[in-house]
Order: sequence, then C-alpha cells, then structure tokens
Amino acid sequence: MSSANPPAPRSRLRPADLLPVGTVGPRARPLRAGLSALGVAIGIAALVAVLSITRSSQADLLAQIDLLGTNLLTVVNGRSIEGQEAELPAGAGRMLGRLEGVLQVAPTAQLETVSVYRTDKVPAMLTGALAVRACDPALLAALDGRVRQGSFLNPATVRYPATVLGYQAAKGLGLATIDQPTRIWLGGHWFTVVGILDPFPLAPEIDRSALVGFPAARRLLGDGRLAEGRAELDRALVFYREVGATAHLAEARELLFALT
Repeated sequence: MSSANPPAPRSRLRPADLLPVGTVGPRARPLRAGLSALGVAIGIAALVAVLSITRSSQADLLAQIDLLGTNLLTVVNGRSIEGQEAELPAGAGRMLGRLEGVLQVAPTAQLETVSVYRTDKVPAMLTGALAVRACDPALLAALDGRVRQGSFLNPATVRYPATVLGYQAAKGLGLATIDQPTRIWLGGHWFTVVGILDPFPLAPEIDRSALVGFPAARRLLGDGRLAEGRAELDRALVFYREVGATAHLAEARELLFALT
C-alpha cells in the first residue's frame, strides 16, 4: 500500500472563463457592487483633498513667514531711570536713513490721549480699542502695504484734517467703503477719511489705527511730544531689501541702538 499523497487536482478553469466568473458577484448584486465602488472612490477623494489642504496651508504659512522675513527692524523709545519715556534725539529718523542698507525709515507716534469715533455722539468711553497714530507718508512704502480704497497720506494731506484708516479700524467704525465723502470724529475734530488700507501682516497695530500726518497732529491734536524741535521717531520701521542684508542684521541692530 503506497503512502504517497495523491496529486492535487488541476484547475479546469479556462482563460476565457476568468471574466465571466470574476463578474458573477457584481452582476448578481449590482447595487451592492456600485455602493462598494462609490465608498472606495469617496475615501480616496477625501484622502487626496485632506493632503491637498494640508499642503496648501503649509505653502501659505511658508509664504507668510517668507514675507515677514528678518529685514524689518523696529526702534522704540526706551525708559529713563525714573521710568519716564526717554526722548529719541531730534532728527533720529534722518540719522537712521543714512545707515548702509536701510532703504526706508517711517516714523510713527501713537497719540495715547486721542480717540477716534464714528460721530461726535458716541460716548467717550466707547473707544472700540482703536488707536490714533501720527505717521509719515513713507510708512506705506516701508511696510510694503497697499491701499484698499482711496489714497494714502501725502505731503499735502498731512497738513490738513485727513486720515487713513487701517483695515480693522475701518471695520470697527462701520466703514466698508468711502465712495462718498466720509468724516469721523477724531480728537475733538472732524477728519475726512481719504483712504482705507489692506491688512498689514508686518504691523498689526496699524490695522487698528487711524493715521494722521505729523503737522496735523501738532496743529489740531496738540500733542506736546510732536512739537517742533523734539523727537518725532516714536517707532521707526527700518526696511531692508538688499540681497545679503540679513547677514549684516546684527551689525545694523547695534548701530541702531547706538544712534537711539
């Protein structure tokens, strides 16, 4: 009696029978097969969409970081030993502009005792956390900003009661457009809104500010810090745009500290 295993039976399925046999299930239950295929397709599409959103968000974040860069330096008034605000020297902006590699210097000064309102009927306590800042016409170029509507301050309008609103300031005051002449109540005076800015990723404090010219701030708003002969450089925005400027950033920072 032989102990060898019997040979395995050979498949008798012909190549021509593969397709009919393989499609028995889908042909017998077409609805079930269709739903299964739809589920697989939806799963693949969802996975592709999630990966695309992630990559798009990453690219957008990298673009914003690249925009912020390291070519913007801010010079702010310090404090004296007694805790009072230390004055920057008169003409500090001109000195900063002479530094090698500095392409733009834009002085600004927040007017802490001045508020802005939509009308003169709004209670003084309802400031909406909006600020008023005196600025130079060079601010827009220094921040590489854009005007959404109207125009920015220029050498003519800085002398008159004209203001440019940051993006969030305009929203807070309920001003979506300035198609018609629009005035706001600023520091006890009516100021004409000549422009609304796009959002500023480099300086979010500008978004919540009403910007006026230094001459108008001196004459109409009576801020003693802005009197002739005193420092006008509360905050200098120093913009680098030269190739390789980042390599000299530490040296430039030391020079800025020495000048101010």
